Amino acid sequence: MSVYSRLSGFRDVPPAARRAQLAEHTGRAPDEFRALDPSEGLTVEQADHMIENVVGVLGVPLGVATNFTINGDDVLVPMATEEPSVVAAASNAARIARAAGGFHTSSSRPIMQAQIQVVDVEDPEGARLRLLDARAELLRMADEQDPQLVELGGGARELSVRVVEARPGRYVVLHLMVDVRDAMGANAVNSMAEAVATRVEEIARGRALLRILTNKADTRLARANAVFDAATLGGADVVRDIVHAGALAEADPYRAATHNKGILNGITAVVLATGNDTRAVESGAHSHAVGSDGRYTALSHFETDADGNLTGTLELPMPVGLVGGATKVHPAARSAVRLLGVATAQQLSEVITAVGLAQNVAALRALATEGIQRGHMSLHARNVAVSAGASATELPQVVSRLVADRVVRADHAERVLAELRAGRP
Repeated sequence: MSVYSRLSGFRDVPPAARRAQLAEHTGRAPDEFRALDPSEGLTVEQADHMIENVVGVLGVPLGVATNFTINGDDVLVPMATEEPSVVAAASNAARIARAAGGFHTSSSRPIMQAQIQVVDVEDPEGARLRLLDARAELLRMADEQDPQLVELGGGARELSVRVVEARPGRYVVLHLMVDVRDAMGANAVNSMAEAVATRVEEIARGRALLRILTNKADTRLARANAVFDAATLGGADVVRDIVHAGALAEADPYRAATHNKGILNGITAVVLATGNDTRAVESGAHSHAVGSDGRYTALSHFETDADGNLTGTLELPMPVGLVGGATKVHPAARSAVRLLGVATAQQLSEVITAVGLAQNVAALRALATEGIQRGHMSLHARNVAVSAGASATELPQVVSRLVADRVVRADHAERVLAELRAGRP
């Protein structure tokens, strides 16, 4: 069943009714989304099998971004985040992109790399060539470690060897490149590195020390691009200023850090919702933002097309999977993956990247127009009002007053709530 991502009135109904709508619009049974209700989700007993010293579980709001069209197909996107306005902003940018066909994405093969560090090598350059000569043998040994991955079409594909200058001396570092199929791949590449390490140190005539993946996953890239209608964004001046804002992030690392954080607001929310490794993705993104000149820069780029519309592009490493880890163990993560309807890790990586671009555009549009605080204000005001003790019936009035006064602070919310309860306007 095809999905239609424009859900009219979705935000105006209670969470239970939203889950019912998701089931209806995706053609799935309502029970498949029961785990998104905290009372039906991850139990303490399940959590106790996931990490050590478990004492409880921590809830994170999980919303659904609407309006996304990716490669011609509509997608409903689960996003887990505590930050107000993220889901709404992504949905709004996706709505603008719909007019020109939505997001177009692509990705490279799911190649992950493991590093084997060899120390105490007398002839590092000679060792490098000896290891390259042993390529076929080492790749065969790596594949023997994981025959199931090979049977699925993955396995060791290539190796490279570098001589790295470091403070104590010169290290020989072998990179093992592995097609991990629909896994994130950390366990697969780490196991292969362990399996070949002894032979690597014999060939290099040194001592194998570190044997672990690198999170600089620059052989596993995902890309997204979209056109955003100038009139819907707010006109030619808004497009011009978004391009200016993006250009500053390309030129200035101080701006780039916040610019890229805005991209990751969207990306991390989907990565977390699907049970993937947020730290691995964020580490890979920030390392990718460092160019060949060693300067930290923007991950995305913005231009105008011949019609004056905004065009945006984003490329970054996206090491995510659909098998293994919390993606299979966490019941809410399983529901989130079912909601997305993706069949491969590459498809998941492309959806996540499209969300990152949408989030980025939404943030830059806010910065180029009314400023970021106005967009955050009403949503942040709800949190502040609830913290001050406002009930469900009192909440709209307290929020309205905080926004109107442009003072969204706990002390002011308490004062407004006291006046409301005393019958004062």
